[in-house]
Amino acid sequence: MSFIPNPFIIPVGLLVGLAVSAPVGPVNVLCIQRTLQRGVAGGIAAGLGAVLGDGLIALAAAMGIGAVTSVVTHYRLAIQAVGGVVLIAFGLVLCRSHQRIQASSEETGPVGVLDYASDVPKSFFMTVTNPGAVLGLFAIFGGIGSFVEVRGPIEALILVGSIVAGSLAWWIMLSLLVARISDRFIEIDIARINMIAGLALVAFGVVLLGEIGLVVMR
Repeated sequence: MSFIPNPFIIPVGLLVGLAVSAPVGPVNVLCIQRTLQRGVAGGIAAGLGAVLGDGLIALAAAMGIGAVTSVVTHYRLAIQAVGGVVLIAFGLVLCRSHQRIQASSEETGPVGVLDYASDVPKSFFMTVTNPGAVLGLFAIFGGIGSFVEVRGPIEALILVGSIVAGSLAWWIMLSLLVARISDRFIEIDIARINMIAGLALVAFGVVLLGEIGLVVMR
């Protein structure tokens, strides 16, 4: 008898992928800023690292790698500290960026593949160094059994693929939405946008480091 995967796995996986990507966070801020600066492709490139990060975390959770949870829990403060410092550093760099959106549809300058690709490791690192996101996805996997039965490694891989697809769908939709309203920013100095996005990233980093301070003081 041929193996027929549970038909509910794909929609559940898509919803999980959307759920873990949609909450406003540093990658969302980066995606919006890059879309305004480089267009839809720039926004999707910024979100692609998060897609890879979510996929890696989901794969570890699906394969039942309990050691990953133990490592993340044990070294949570160290991972959080690294993530906080990286967010603050990248936010400060973004604050000092002084590019403009031209009144015409002309680009502010040639953008090469390396310019897009450079954002992938940034958003990937933002994702995997966020202990809350990692443990949250593991927790979601722990509760998925209440909604849909995953029978074996094949269905687990289908679930991971669906989560990746849902995450990618979010970044595509967000980039398209921001690009659709980007004409409202014509002739506006994008340095303001960069400043706001940079300060938001710095704020996320400060929150991460602040949580560490509260834990240490207890």
